[in-house]
Amino acid sequence: MKIKNIIFDLGGVLLNIDYNLTIQAFKELGIKDFEKLYTQIQQTDLFNQYEMGLISNDEFISTLKSFHEEEVSDKMIIDAWNAMLLDLPKERLDLLSNLRKNYSLVLLSNTNFIHLEFFSSYLKTEYQIDDLSEYFDQLYYSCDLNMRKPNKEIFEYVCKKEKFNKRETLFIDDTIQHVNGALSAGLKSLHLDINKESVVDLIQKEVINF
Repeated sequence: MKIKNIIFDLGGVLLNIDYNLTIQAFKELGIKDFEKLYTQIQQTDLFNQYEMGLISNDEFISTLKSFHEEEVSDKMIIDAWNAMLLDLPKERLDLLSNLRKNYSLVLLSNTNFIHLEFFSSYLKTEYQIDDLSEYFDQLYYSCDLNMRKPNKEIFEYVCKKEKFNKRETLFIDDTIQHVNGALSAGLKSLHLDINKESVVDLIQKEVINF
């Protein structure tokens, strides 16, 4: 069945990120084993809860402060947390503009309010826009939905809201467990290996095959 809808992940797929930069930033603030608290693959419950919008910014920041032996400011915590967020190349926005002529596009991201505020500021500075709404039919963020990938319910929720036929819907993510979650929900799915190619390359190579 022909693909009519594409659901994109944000971090890693469209927005370049480097988790190691945040790990290193927190180590420099005094949490020597921060990678045990947070990695891309296995997060502690603190980060899961924050990504689902179940705890506030203040709660998140104060909890991270509690892991520091020396006093650190809110800004130091926020800057370290945002260190992983890099750039969004214009060619990827151009890709979305072109795809939108033939597909319904939706963004589905596991993210949090601090990262969204930073990302919004980046978009205003770099592209003079507030968000990515001109490139997508809808933006879905885990912190607004109180659920997150790879749970099957979030894919089912998006498809129901958008009235997408799952067999006509493609999901693209750089995290394999999220890809598997989409597959379990009945969507078609592609895993982007960011060490080998960009989303532009993947689309040009793979999407025409669906």
